[in-house]
Amino acid sequence: MKVFVPKERRPGETRVGVTPETVKKMVKGGLEVAVERGAGTASFFSDAAYEKAGASIASDPDAAWSEADAVLAVTAPEPEQAARMKQGAVLVGLLAPHQNLDLVRRLADRKVTALAMELVPRISRAQTMDALSSQASIAGYKAVLLAASRLPKYFPLLMTAAGTIPPAKVVVMGAGVAGLQAIATAKRLGAQVEVSDIREAVKEQVESLGAKFIELPMQESGEGEGGYAREMGEDFLTRQREIVAQRLTAADAVITTALIPGKPAPKLVTEQMLAGMKAGAVVVDLAVEQGGNCVLSKAGEEVTSDNGVLVLGPPNLAAEMPHDASTLYARNVFALIQAFVEEGTLALDMEDEVIDGALLTHAGEVRHAPTAERLAEVAV
Repeated sequence: MKVFVPKERRPGETRVGVTPETVKKMVKGGLEVAVERGAGTASFFSDAAYEKAGASIASDPDAAWSEADAVLAVTAPEPEQAARMKQGAVLVGLLAPHQNLDLVRRLADRKVTALAMELVPRISRAQTMDALSSQASIAGYKAVLLAASRLPKYFPLLMTAAGTIPPAKVVVMGAGVAGLQAIATAKRLGAQVEVSDIREAVKEQVESLGAKFIELPMQESGEGEGGYAREMGEDFLTRQREIVAQRLTAADAVITTALIPGKPAPKLVTEQMLAGMKAGAVVVDLAVEQGGNCVLSKAGEEVTSDNGVLVLGPPNLAAEMPHDASTLYARNVFALIQAFVEEGTLALDMEDEVIDGALLTHAGEVRHAPTAERLAEVAV
């Protein structure tokens, strides 16, 4: 079975779908691996390292797309790349189907079996395949470092001959994987951290990291499927904003991470809340690619409010730490496919819970129901 690993084309994307570590394991399992020339350069994995691990270096990517039985990518391919894939081939990657409906159609037309890494179910058996978590953890870490680098004050408490500098006050909105890593990182840097989340179940995790959980008037559970937050009513969001707004007036940095699967990110930081914050404060919005948690955030841009609050919308923070991001992502991908490699071929079990959950397209059909529904709506 021929496996091809392309060089990512998305602007700013530095990650790669496999590393020499996982190539070695795939070759040992009987797979023939070809890596596009320079695919790992931005992640600091050389072509020579891939060759040493047993891969060949593909100098003609167009031919490699056409010949591959499986393509292991990080992000969604370009339409013309998908059009080169042979019928029955397998595509694995973070495919963002809700943002790439035309690509989904193309994959279905080509009868490509597409496995979207973001659709891997959050069950115990699939923890090693959870790419969303591995990449979100990196984003949470980098978000705090970004905030600290742009904040015009120290994060830790400092007692100096010239007097005492109080610690920075950080508010983290959303205590998922990214939020928890942001909490841990901010605490390591010496900040005081408060956390807002609609899921009461995360309170214990937040407090175990040394942060303070902001109590909300919970009349209904905010827990959704798979441990994600669910969409809440406007009345609740209004009460949440009122409570959190009081904390933001004293905040030096705010990290927002709140996402709802298949929905636009909830607006948690309003213009009124920004107006109540102090000049020089920094907001880092990790939900910017899904519309953002802050009303002023724009993907890839820096925006300063009228009262001097800096709002940052980094669209792909994991790609700013490409070596470790690629290492973890490649392990996630390998964990997904290795369970279905038999004698050098990828024998996918469509009845398997993990494959069924991650399956986007197969045999000419769009198998992911929410994506199929959106395609039907667009076609009307």
